[in-house]
Amino acid sequence: MDKQLLIFDFDGTLIDSVPDLADATNAMLTTLGKTPYPLNSIRNWVGNGSRMLVERALVGKIEVLEGELTKESIDHAEQVFFDAYKNISGSKTVAYPGVDSGLRKLQAAEYKLALVTNKPMRFVPKILQSFGWQDIFSEVLGGDSLPSKKPDPAPLLHVCEALNVTPKQAVMIGDSRNDILAGQNANMDTLALSYGYNYGQDIRELNPTEAFDDFSALVDYLLKGSSANS
Repeated sequence: MDKQLLIFDFDGTLIDSVPDLADATNAMLTTLGKTPYPLNSIRNWVGNGSRMLVERALVGKIEVLEGELTKESIDHAEQVFFDAYKNISGSKTVAYPGVDSGLRKLQAAEYKLALVTNKPMRFVPKILQSFGWQDIFSEVLGGDSLPSKKPDPAPLLHVCEALNVTPKQAVMIGDSRNDILAGQNANMDTLALSYGYNYGQDIRELNPTEAFDDFSALVDYLLKGSSANS
């Protein structure tokens, strides 16, 4: 594939952080005197950033209606969630199969690698360090690094500018609607991974440039190059 810059999402793309997020969510609910939920329910609520996860947990469903929660109650619950997540962050988080070796192969192939996540930035360095990935990414942005986050194209365009690459020379790689829409909104090619968190929707319905069922297949595609893009 004739690209210079690979922009990766984090949760659901490189790492499965749901067990930790679920523990933090249930710790929050317990603190607030609410009933905790099973891991598989919470798995379906992940993928739109921590605030949306907190809102869904408070109402117990994916669809949060306007006016269903007050801003004050969400703010308070989110702070309780952050405190809980800070204490357990990373302990159950694992890399998906093939990710560690795949990132290193792509780096060796002289691609520039960047990370753009909607996860608050303060939680990112510790997780990167736990996998030994702190030197792999040339640019790292969290959900609160800029005024807007995915699906807004701003974080992707910011990374392109910082690394002196045009959007046409970059590709967005992710597992959820926010990732694919952000890439499309930035006019860049998008590569989707089907195994992550897209709350039940098939990622292929969003018409990414290509889609893969495992990370190794994505890496092979990028290393081989693609006649359509070269």
